[in-house]
Amino acid sequence: MRCPSRHNGGVTSSSRAAPRTWAVPILIVLVGTVPLAYAFLLSPDSGHWMVDLRVYREAGISLLDGRAVYDHVTPPPQELPFTYPPFAALLAIPLAWVPFTVLGWIWFYAQLVAIVVTVRIAAAPLLARVERHGVVWGLLALAITYTLPVTDGLRFGQVNAFLVLAVLIDVARPDLVRRIRLPGGFPLHGVLVGLATAIKLTPGVFIIYFLVTRQWRAAATSIVTVAVSIVGVLLIAPRLSLDFWTDALFASDRLGHNDGTANQSIRAVILRVGPEGTLGTLLLLGLIAVVVIIGYAAAKRAYDHHELLLAFTLVAMVGVLVSPVSWSHHFHWLLPGVCWLVARGFVTRDRRVIAAGAAVWLILTLHITWWAHWRLMGNGHAVFDRHLATGNPLWAVPHNALALVGLLTLFGLARMAWTTPKVEDRQRSAPTPSRR
Repeated sequence: MRCPSRHNGGVTSSSRAAPRTWAVPILIVLVGTVPLAYAFLLSPDSGHWMVDLRVYREAGISLLDGRAVYDHVTPPPQELPFTYPPFAALLAIPLAWVPFTVLGWIWFYAQLVAIVVTVRIAAAPLLARVERHGVVWGLLALAITYTLPVTDGLRFGQVNAFLVLAVLIDVARPDLVRRIRLPGGFPLHGVLVGLATAIKLTPGVFIIYFLVTRQWRAAATSIVTVAVSIVGVLLIAPRLSLDFWTDALFASDRLGHNDGTANQSIRAVILRVGPEGTLGTLLLLGLIAVVVIIGYAAAKRAYDHHELLLAFTLVAMVGVLVSPVSWSHHFHWLLPGVCWLVARGFVTRDRRVIAAGAAVWLILTLHITWWAHWRLMGNGHAVFDRHLATGNPLWAVPHNALALVGLLTLFGLARMAWTTPKVEDRQRSAPTPSRR
């Protein structure tokens, strides 16, 4: 008897989309995002247009011109420094060869394609069971595109869409990546997580996931990939590497105001609402410990039950919540989980799961944190002072909405991981279809 492969709830190769099917969701997304293209490409705010993409491109220009990457900032009014590891700076060199306006258009639509592929993987259990699944696929992708993390990514030219997709493929589709062989016969499994970690560090939470789930070869491959990137850049550009690993890495203020509204990590919430000092530090460490323990334990359980999309979402939320800085667009990591919740709800006909996925989507779509921001900061006072001035500390709840929904989602998904039966058990309990 063949054991079921470790993929998304038993989706087989027969559910793969025919090449012509891809045209339908892509067309739906292209047409549905015309308002975003108009706002972000045709009539953009010049002060914010592709500001993050400009940061990446300026790093490539700095390397080509011989200037210090981590000392340089983008032109006014943003004046943003490059904060990524040295490997990312090397990858940014090709960006310097493309005119910035052209690059912005390419980056915008490349993100949309990445989202379409991400939704295809995350919603696979549903798309394998519905007719006209190209339409369903496209509508889901369009709904995801209008969430705050994605619209911010499109507006600022962020890299999250590509990192999320790479890690999602590596973690949720090991059957695919194991078939792809690298030079020397090594499988791709683990390489994408390693590359994502070398670019932005935080995907390193998935290396820990490989270790927790005893995927030893994938973990070793990821670690070796990161090590090769570090050593390789050190040999090619030693000054660049030393500047980052001995200085820039530890300067969290380079990332912006850590207590600002856009930062929705656990640490940011404590910085905004207290307590301060030793008590605040102990609370932060305690919450991080709870998130890490619950998140990885539940991810291990999900992996053992062949629920790889669930495991991905749990680990992604651990990374977003415990990171010192998690901007609103970093919650892009939660979006595959939203798709999975909706797909799981429809497949199992569980309205509560569908409602949970819809609720998370709604909170990620509405700009709740910014509504609260303007309510709290309207008179120019700090957040805590504003609480005292209005006598209404409940404004702190919507002000930290993304962090709170991240915590609630993590705990809710952890509960699902511990209560969902194994794939084999679900298949044995499913009714046998009648044959007439």
